[in-house]
Amino acid sequence: MFVWSYWMTIFTSPASPSKEFCLSNSEKERYEKEFSQERQQEILRRAARDLPVYTTAASKTVRYCERCQLIKPDRAHHCSACDMCVLKMDHHCPWVNNCVGFSNYKFFLLFLLYSLLYCLFVATTVLQYFIKFWTNELSDTRAKFHILFLFFVSTMFFISVLSLLSYHCWLVGKNRTTIESFRAPTFSYGPDGNGFSLGCSKNWRQVFGDEKKYWLLPIFSSQGDGCSFPTRLVGTDPEQASVSNHSENTRSIGSNPPFPIKPLSESKNRLLDSESQWLENGSEEGVIRSGL
Repeated sequence: MFVWSYWMTIFTSPASPSKEFCLSNSEKERYEKEFSQERQQEILRRAARDLPVYTTAASKTVRYCERCQLIKPDRAHHCSACDMCVLKMDHHCPWVNNCVGFSNYKFFLLFLLYSLLYCLFVATTVLQYFIKFWTNELSDTRAKFHILFLFFVSTMFFISVLSLLSYHCWLVGKNRTTIESFRAPTFSYGPDGNGFSLGCSKNWRQVFGDEKKYWLLPIFSSQGDGCSFPTRLVGTDPEQASVSNHSENTRSIGSNPPFPIKPLSESKNRLLDSESQWLENGSEEGVIRSGL
């Protein structure tokens, strides 16, 4: 299982955004011809109306990758090492020489788990000989150095992997990536590190899937398509009441957010089945701007 999960982590290609997030040829031409950032953002906002995009940059602008020439989906980031945008990017891991993201995050967690168990097995197996070494009960052979070295290495790796696995288990429970733990995603109402958190149980199922029999197997079972994610912006949560009221007050004064708030029922869709609601929100935005 250790080798299998390590293999899957290394050789599973990072998932990249679909073609829907790429600008059309006409949009690219208009975007490249514009020198004003405001007009460029206007072009990007129009293109993003048909996309399930709900987060923005810290400056409230559309998250656009100049390198890949596409609108970044929620939680996607550009990896300079892989030279591509990676869906739900967590980090680029030098130990596996690959980007850890939506397509292989489960494999990476299992790799840490089985590495931890492997180190524990080695340490406990060598422990009895290590004790004999310190009590001078072990025969004077060349194996002394190997036993000492093996015990210390396995113990050190066990402690290191345990801390890393514990940290990532905490991230899964909070439904955050490593990047999001340092820089919270920005929604229409502001930065929110718990914006994608649906509760500990649902957060774990989002990574490992609904079928618990597949949780410990390095086979892909994560929920979703990596392009859109459900958010906690639902009216049933008492903490969201203030957010909803704040967003309504914001709309009333004509300060419409760049993207509409995504309810849980819509965000479960891989891509929106109907574009009517997005076009309607886009038309409202145009009316407000024309009034300004």
